[in-house]
Amino acid sequence: MQLTPQIFLPTALAQDLPLVEGGARGLTFADAQALTASLVPEGEPAELYALALLQAAQRLLLQRYREAHPEAFAGLETYLRAALGEAAINEIAAGFARTYGPAQGETLWESLLLLWIAHQNPAAEAFCALCPLAPLGEAFPQAMQDAAAYFASQPPLPPENLPVPEALLAPIHRAPHSLTAQLAYVLDAWRAALEEALPDLLRGLDYAREAQRRTPAAAPPPPNDADFTAIPQGADAAEAYSPDRAWMPRLVLMAKHTYVWLAQLSRRFGRPIQRLDQIPDEALAELAEWGINGLWLIGVWERSPASQKIKHLTGNPDALASAYSVYDYQIAQDLGGEEALEILKARAAHFGIRLGADMVPNHMGLDSRWVIEHPDWFIQTDHPPFPNYRFTGPNLSSHPTVEIRIEDGYYTQTDAAVVFEMRDHRDGRTRYIYHGNDGTAIPWNDTAQLNHLLPEVREALIETILAVARRFPVIRFDAAMTLTRQHYQRLWFPAPGEGGAIPSRSAFGMSRAEFLRHMPREFWREVVDRVAAEAPDTLLLAEAFWLLEGYFVRTLGMHRVYNSAFMHMLRDERNAAYHKLVQETLLFDPRILQRYVNFMTTPDEDPAVVQFGKGDKYFGVATLMATLPGLPMFGHGQIEGLQERYGHEFRA
Repeated sequence: MQLTPQIFLPTALAQDLPLVEGGARGLTFADAQALTASLVPEGEPAELYALALLQAAQRLLLQRYREAHPEAFAGLETYLRAALGEAAINEIAAGFARTYGPAQGETLWESLLLLWIAHQNPAAEAFCALCPLAPLGEAFPQAMQDAAAYFASQPPLPPENLPVPEALLAPIHRAPHSLTAQLAYVLDAWRAALEEALPDLLRGLDYAREAQRRTPAAAPPPPNDADFTAIPQGADAAEAYSPDRAWMPRLVLMAKHTYVWLAQLSRRFGRPIQRLDQIPDEALAELAEWGINGLWLIGVWERSPASQKIKHLTGNPDALASAYSVYDYQIAQDLGGEEALEILKARAAHFGIRLGADMVPNHMGLDSRWVIEHPDWFIQTDHPPFPNYRFTGPNLSSHPTVEIRIEDGYYTQTDAAVVFEMRDHRDGRTRYIYHGNDGTAIPWNDTAQLNHLLPEVREALIETILAVARRFPVIRFDAAMTLTRQHYQRLWFPAPGEGGAIPSRSAFGMSRAEFLRHMPREFWREVVDRVAAEAPDTLLLAEAFWLLEGYFVRTLGMHRVYNSAFMHMLRDERNAAYHKLVQETLLFDPRILQRYVNFMTTPDEDPAVVQFGKGDKYFGVATLMATLPGLPMFGHGQIEGLQERYGHEFRA
């Protein structure tokens, strides 16, 4: 059974809202947004929607009560006519019909009771101006008091087991200042009576959680300390390690911000070094002497021109585009293109160094080749998800037939919009495409979120990964945990009661069964199997947190996975906790330790020397990193002791 949210609105304000029952109007969340924006700007759409759900739940209880006790409501009007007189009751009925629409008999008195209850709700005060009582006449308040006296002698209303008006007031008494808190009370206290309507009630709470996220402030991320109880159970937890090639257990990785490194090499060697094939042999030999045999080159792909424009427009005129706002998976021309990569690859191999690169399968640049050529591949809507969004800023697209604009709030730092606008003059269509987002901070405003429910998107990504693998024997997958089925659904298509991570996405939620029909296998398992078959000499490394580290290597088959607990715990001197974590890992499955990437910094963190200092703590943790089972990963400038943190848009 579907529960239709409903509110009372005068016919003049109801516009196109459908008449549901007893003068009440059906309300979608989009309707709640539009009504608050135009009529109650101080109100929150999620709260109005909660009020509509409360009234729908109350009406459902009343209907079941009427079915169980038909004589109770049947006798109410007779009682009131005797108490107040025919004229007063007729005036109430006529006033309701004129203002709210047709309702007769017992349905009329249900509606009048619900309307009265709404006006007793302090949390609904801002919205009650939309549904006035004055048209019902001077006798209406007395009629409701008399109705309360009448129901005191009638059977109680389950599940509160109180007289009808008192039972309907129970959520208000428990949480007088929050409609969403009242809805939460109904979910708990009335659950058994409303079992079939629970998905709709849960969705209302999802909208409330989304409303709390519509600020530029970051939300706390899920925990990063390993917890093997988080690994999915049953068939999803089957052990399926990928075998290592002989070189993989001996890999020692160095991360380098490519443009920053080239600028530093230029200063060091006193000549322009701007292309990959210009990196001196002396620099490669130095890495080899340090014991580095893997070089992760951050930011080698063609980047989004729009990303750079955004950074310039927001006060950073020297910035490059973000390394993670990819235009296309081709080596950037100003780095020498594919030819320069092949030359560097051969020279690095002479020193025993394998090259690595990023792959970002979660999103693309907002003006990427895929956005222009395959706009249907991205999560989108035909209308802005929030009515206050405005897209009046500069066109960020370099494509002559497509206009792209981010929401104005990004420029003024007053909002963190979840979508950008794409106007396509080829077909006259306007789309609102979601930015990439992991639900822990503001959306990444220079990216477009790929729709992994589409088989063609997954296949295009796998083909791209294979193309990267043919050039780089080490691939580091950015934000890999966001694409597990568990979290991809939570973020983008949440089941009822699990929404709220990304504002506006609860409206696009689906059941777990429906979601699995669209994504029958884990995307990462598909990737691992295809790479094993078509590019087998490739090490796959996942940046994954959120308690999924063991799942990524043991079940999804990644060769290596980030071990952020190493950095966080030892930096914070939670040594006993880290010792316990190692013990628990050994008890659960010691092979997981061999698959960890241990590090003291990452491209998203402060440099190691800033986090660990320059004394014994640094050298002790560095020694542990280098000698524990697993893959040691050194950050840019870590061995030299550099203290500057390089953003993904830095050139020098």
